[in-house]
Amino acid sequence: MTDGFEVPGATATVLLQAVVARVTALADRLGVEHAEVFDVKRLSGESGVPEPVVKALLSGRPAGEPDLQARFLQRLDLLRRTRLKPNGRRYTQQEIADGAGMSRQQAGALINGDRRPTMEHCDAIQRFFRVHAGFLTAEDSEALVGALQRSEQELLQRLADRERAAAVVADDPLERLLLDHGVRGIAWRAAQLPTDQHRDKVAEWLDMLLESVKRPES
Repeated sequence: MTDGFEVPGATATVLLQAVVARVTALADRLGVEHAEVFDVKRLSGESGVPEPVVKALLSGRPAGEPDLQARFLQRLDLLRRTRLKPNGRRYTQQEIADGAGMSRQQAGALINGDRRPTMEHCDAIQRFFRVHAGFLTAEDSEALVGALQRSEQELLQRLADRERAAAVVADDPLERLLLDHGVRGIAWRAAQLPTDQHRDKVAEWLDMLLESVKRPES
């Protein structure tokens, strides 16, 4: 360790690369923009990792790793800035102390960096701010992996919902065609044909298909 920073373990890096690859593949399959699933500001807020570090880690660059107290102070500061009271104001030291079951002096010493946090302190503050276990203590790579895994679960749910919807219309040839290839996919395939004559054949075939599965007017 040097200057309060240590190099994160290779295991966390491998896990991060793997989850980034899975989320990327799911986003591509669902047609979701990468900018949405890899939104740096959102991932920073969900993980507690500073935005520049999120950018570096997503790019595969080493970003160093703060020691426990520096990490705790970074993440607690983020919580106080982003998890506000219903009136939009920050929680006071006294409110944090009351909610976390400690004295105001203890809370002040932790917030100001005058006292190293214990796991009990971290757990109590995490419960107060209603964030997941490990928010204040997980290494940056591990915290980012957790945030991306939650995104992965959301994408998997969207995929499952889409597949359930597809099952409902699976007996409709036109719906099946559009679900399998999409309008853009059909147009792209037609554009690869060598001549207008071939493309006219595709258009003729689609017209025949539309006619054969034309639904009764309601």
